[in-house]
Amino acid sequence: MKTPELDLLQLFVAVAETSSFSLAGKRLGLPRSTVSRGNVRLEASLGAHLLHRTTHTVGLTTAGAALLQRVAPLVASLREAVESLPEQGEFPSGTLRVTAANDLGTAWLADVVPAFMARYPDVKVDVWLTNAFVDVVTEGVDLALRIARGPLRDSTLVARKLTDLEAQLFASPTYLARRGTPRTVEELADHELVMPRGFKDVKELQVLAEGSRVQADDFFFSLEVLRRGGGVGMLPSFVAQRALEDGSLVRVVPRFGLKNGTLHLVHPRMAHVPAKVNAFKAFVLEQLAARPLGPR
Repeated sequence: MKTPELDLLQLFVAVAETSSFSLAGKRLGLPRSTVSRGNVRLEASLGAHLLHRTTHTVGLTTAGAALLQRVAPLVASLREAVESLPEQGEFPSGTLRVTAANDLGTAWLADVVPAFMARYPDVKVDVWLTNAFVDVVTEGVDLALRIARGPLRDSTLVARKLTDLEAQLFASPTYLARRGTPRTVEELADHELVMPRGFKDVKELQVLAEGSRVQADDFFFSLEVLRRGGGVGMLPSFVAQRALEDGSLVRVVPRFGLKNGTLHLVHPRMAHVPAKVNAFKAFVLEQLAARPLGPR
């Protein structure tokens, strides 16, 4: 005897509880003929006669009554489990796993997440900050915010370009009051420079990198050095954004900017995108419209 399919057992329970193929079909959203054929297949699979069929009603045989007693609680439990899954509802819920680079997460995502949770109280957010590449499929990540310096080539992912990013020159008002404000890149040769190590091979910045007094591999270290009057330095605009807003840094040589990547939002390709994922995508776009990260 073959083990019957779960769908066939569900059809049988619906017929047994309603005593009607038609009513069972309405409960399940299926045609009467589908329900009837399914029960015939179930009887063939079990090798037992389960239902008495008359013109107006359907009754259970002894075997049918015994089967109903055993499987009805299991079918009900499975139905309840499926219906209670977080992703089944239209309103976002469940745990959203997001990954981003360390600097983007600290400078920007830390503002976005609390606001998102306030709007969607049924969503929990699990944030993974790392500068290493994360395979979102194998790691079970819902969404990744990726800064790419070229095209994204993974065709198994859905990617949405969010904005271009730019690195710019900044200094504190106290430093500029002491040393003067440079107006051109050439004038930077007369200033204390705080440069990120990652830009030393960029042609436009070779002279600046060679003449810098401070080089660092962490943008937030450079940010704090600049805020304390350490010189003129290069930072991604999104890293400097809060300091610009509170006045602890100002932009210098405003005509100079270096594109240092494009921000994308990516997630695994799937037939049904969970409500929490769609909600976060829309929320990110809303936040970027209100507070741009790109060149200004």
